[in-house]
Amino acid sequence: MPWLQLKLHARPEQAETIAERLSDAGATAVTFQDAKDQPLYEPQPGNTPLWEQIRITALFPADTNMETLKQRLQQVDTPLEGWHVQPLADQAWERICMDDFKPMRFGEKLWICPGWHSPPDAKAVNILLDPGLAFGTGTHPTTALCLQWLDAHPPAGLDVIDYGCGSGILAIAAARLGARQVQAIDNDPQALQSTRSNAKKNRLEDKITTQLPDERHPARCGLLLANILANPLIELAPHFSGLLLPGSPLVLSGILAEQADSVARAYQPWFTLTGMQEQNGWIRMEGRRKRSAGT
Repeated sequence: MPWLQLKLHARPEQAETIAERLSDAGATAVTFQDAKDQPLYEPQPGNTPLWEQIRITALFPADTNMETLKQRLQQVDTPLEGWHVQPLADQAWERICMDDFKPMRFGEKLWICPGWHSPPDAKAVNILLDPGLAFGTGTHPTTALCLQWLDAHPPAGLDVIDYGCGSGILAIAAARLGARQVQAIDNDPQALQSTRSNAKKNRLEDKITTQLPDERHPARCGLLLANILANPLIELAPHFSGLLLPGSPLVLSGILAEQADSVARAYQPWFTLTGMQEQNGWIRMEGRRKRSAGT
């Protein structure tokens, strides 16, 4: 199947908005690269830096109307610099993916490594994960924030729920960092298949189970991770309170900065919120299940 490859430049504060518009317009993959050969040294735990100028590469089916797409993108208040479209064969895109995706470190010891790279540190906590179509490889700030939290708070011996598991990246990270069992939940059967495949690749089939939200009631857990969106998070607050053991930690992500107050209000009846971390306009929120809250 032939494809169209789009490349354009963006500043860091525009990159996520443009990437979201590309995905909404039908892009099957979107990647960020440095457009100026600016080095990014190993970040301190809690930081996910972006380059000063970013080259965005997106893959579209060959029948996509790129002029219409360009007009939609121009609604973002910035000129579209470096706009370039070219046809691309399957094998060429596979090669570009392999060139683009390098091992990434999150915090002090957690690495995400594509299968064609050797782990930079064999003694680190290494997760093998190849870039998929839309389920997450750690490049988005919402996922990176959760991975950094896990690195700083290894869930050793805990039962964990990854709600909205996508690729299973957080479930796998939790298992690699010592979780006893992980329940990966998603409303997309394809995401569950992706999670199972990645768990097998990392030899974690015995630690990670998958299910649809309404398939069965999950066992109560000692840590719940939910990297989804603000509105579903708000609706799920009472449900999450029933999934977590009293006093247990909760980590929420996928929240825009302007949505943080609304999400916090929704969780206050059941949870004591203990902190927030912002990266590129996205918020990670953490807290603990109140011991005196209702079921």
